[in-house]
Amino acid sequence: MKKFVLAAAIAAVFAAQTTHAQEAAPAPAPAAEPENAVSFNAAVVSDYRYRGISQTRMQPALQGGADYVNNPSGLYVGAWASTIKWVKDAGGDGNVELDLYAGKRGQLSTEVSYDVGVLSYVYADNKLPVSANTSEVYGQLGYGPVYVKYSHAVTNLFGFADSKNSGYLDIGANIDAGEGLTVNLHAGRQNVKHNDTASYTDWKLGVSKDFGVLTGALALVGTNANEAAYTSAANGKFLGKNAVQLMISKVF
Repeated sequence: MKKFVLAAAIAAVFAAQTTHAQEAAPAPAPAAEPENAVSFNAAVVSDYRYRGISQTRMQPALQGGADYVNNPSGLYVGAWASTIKWVKDAGGDGNVELDLYAGKRGQLSTEVSYDVGVLSYVYADNKLPVSANTSEVYGQLGYGPVYVKYSHAVTNLFGFADSKNSGYLDIGANIDAGEGLTVNLHAGRQNVKHNDTASYTDWKLGVSKDFGVLTGALALVGTNANEAAYTSAANGKFLGKNAVQLMISKVF
């Protein structure tokens, strides 16, 4: 996912095939969708970027999660975790982010989809002056490959003081290019309430390919974030700089 980083100084996301025969046997009925489904995911990424900002000091991360969905209703719950570095860089403790979420998704029409829910980012015992733990409510509308999503913080945002009611607008598209390839486009705007210098815009241009056993993704990501607000105190690197990100993932 599924995240946004503080500056260390705090004083700082695939095909149809058509056959034709003169006398074809009846097509088999599609497999029945299970009423309840559980899936797991795992990934390794060259740099964990959340909303364009590196969470791992421009270094690799290990990630994984589990999801449950009730297909008739569209209700779902899930958990996802990643290794991180930013909390320690900000003077706190902990090197794992745990995301807990629940929601409902479905169709408003044959063309328009929706997804609404709540997501909590948990940084156990982070010990920062303003807790890094953050909760957001979100809503998304999709039309074909295009989507627009808005996330609204109902707590302080990732350790920023007095930042409740911050918001993030995410607009993008995942376009099927055939042969298992998907083009991934994204632009987002993070507004940090009462912290104008921490607000910024981010973007991504990428491509992913399903190899069957694994999925690979390559993207160019970047931001216009304020370097003074998003520079790591550990190594002096700007965490929102333009960079290439590589991910290998598996869903099972």
